[in-house]
Amino acid sequence: MRWPRGNAKWALGSFALALTLPVVAQQAPESLLPPGFGDAPETPAPRPSRPATPAPGGTPAPTPATPAAPAPVPMVQPLDPSLSAAPGDEAANAAEDALTPEEIAAEKAKYDLPDSARRSLDRIGPLTPQTRGFEPDAFGNEQGQYLAALMRSTHAPIVSRWASILLRRALLSATDTPRGINGADWAAERAWLLLRMGEADSARLIVQSVDADQFTPRLYAVAMETYLAAADPAGLCPLSAGALRTSKAPGWDMTRAICPALSGDQGTASGALNQAQRRGVVRGIDYRLAEKVVGTGFNARRSVNIEWDGVDRLTAWRFGLATALNVEIPDDLYATVGPHVRAWEARAPALSPMRRRPGADIAARLGVFSSAALVGFYSQLDSEGDSSGEVADRIDALRTAFAGNTVRDRIGAMRTWWGDGARPDYVGLIATARAAAALPVAQADGQDAANLVGSMLTAGYDRNAARWARAIGQLDGDGASQVWALLAVGAPSAVVDISSSRVLSYIDVMGADKGRALIAALAGLSRLSPQDAGSLAQDNGLSLAAGSRWARAIGAAAQRGEKATVALLAAVGMQGQDWSGLPATHLYHVVAALHQVGLDPEARMIAAEALSRS
Repeated sequence: MRWPRGNAKWALGSFALALTLPVVAQQAPESLLPPGFGDAPETPAPRPSRPATPAPGGTPAPTPATPAAPAPVPMVQPLDPSLSAAPGDEAANAAEDALTPEEIAAEKAKYDLPDSARRSLDRIGPLTPQTRGFEPDAFGNEQGQYLAALMRSTHAPIVSRWASILLRRALLSATDTPRGINGADWAAERAWLLLRMGEADSARLIVQSVDADQFTPRLYAVAMETYLAAADPAGLCPLSAGALRTSKAPGWDMTRAICPALSGDQGTASGALNQAQRRGVVRGIDYRLAEKVVGTGFNARRSVNIEWDGVDRLTAWRFGLATALNVEIPDDLYATVGPHVRAWEARAPALSPMRRRPGADIAARLGVFSSAALVGFYSQLDSEGDSSGEVADRIDALRTAFAGNTVRDRIGAMRTWWGDGARPDYVGLIATARAAAALPVAQADGQDAANLVGSMLTAGYDRNAARWARAIGQLDGDGASQVWALLAVGAPSAVVDISSSRVLSYIDVMGADKGRALIAALAGLSRLSPQDAGSLAQDNGLSLAAGSRWARAIGAAAQRGEKATVALLAAVGMQGQDWSGLPATHLYHVVAALHQVGLDPEARMIAAEALSRS
């Protein structure tokens, strides 16, 4: 995005420059998939709140003919409800009508982009089919307001890491703007959902895909949240003038002081800050954080000490400014928001690796961090010598998992990450995925083999995992059954015997809940005959019928071949706090729809994740 000429000075501030450097590195989103994964085998926004996330079996998604009213989303509370207000086109037009033709022309003249270089609102997003994005028509002919309602009512983060990775890909794809919605508002809804998924950098990419003079009030509101989530207050400055014409939100008002300070104009900054204090725009901790940002600018003479006594909740304003300033936020305030905020913290450029460590594990679990990014984070933690105790032990174990002298040593080190139970730590599986993929097929304990295969599938190393099919005959115990099931659903092609008798044996060993998940996955992937799938489902209390509006909606989108709509509806159907609350019938419809539209690799990884985490 190119800024107006009048705002070019923002790049000169050392503070602004330091916060802008990560943006340069994020011009294209990180791929979370290993090389070769997926190739052929040999309206108004809700007021942010943090309600309890309903189980996936709750109110189903609406059909296109009956869009649901927006529901609250588990978001960090903003500085003011108006930050999340979503005025419609009428408000945007009114704001523009308030300007004279000469003023409008003057605003447009600030931009040095020729008409040929201006970006269209008809197609927004950084990913293309050549960079693993979806096709432009991936949302089909759906109504924009229907899709926006689905996004606003989706309680993120999503229970499935792989469903979240897929949804991220859909939201970042350069898809055609649906009918019935302004392109900037469409970008705002996508960025807003990405934020709630923990994807602050991805949300910023979407916001920056719209030229500043095309912003609507809704996009300004989401942009405020986005730059705060990215701990990038300097990013608000090029948008400040336009936002102040359409918004009375206190956050934008405070940019009158913050932005001059970052460009070295301390006189203007101090005057605006004092005026804001007299008018009571913000008070308490919110004012002191803004004052501290002003104090970081050139020639500043303000020294501000931040105390969190009496602060009872974390807001977007408090998180964004405190994190940008490297001011430590008390852990008890993180308990007032969802886990997605810790994922924002994991990528904050101003924080040390040790400060980002709690967020790094959460970011991996949510799908914000890839396996490689998680390993890279712990490598950075090690190289900076900022670890001790339990963290140092985990780093040593990870090093041995990759470079131990023997297979036994490597697997032993991986156990430090997996834990001792039959249900391994999922973050541990993610961290050891590449190390597991590098191991030769060797003699191993049944549970170790199950963890190795499950670990590989967390990162998409499905072909490496498939090699372990030849070791199944040498395994015993529950682990042997789990290896068979993971390969039955996760391998690129049939590498193990899949029959009703094998499924029943798995149920006998692993229990009814895992058995229903296995039946749902195999039926959705068409790896069981319709007769066997129906019989097994009926005998084990699983319905494969489309008995809800959500099931019918995702099935219809799959029949129309709408990959992005299916990805969105898959996320809608996989809302919840943990896998124990996800009905097996939802898993079946998600896997079947993804399989039908050609997203079989993602369908298989979600199926394998269900068996590993349920």
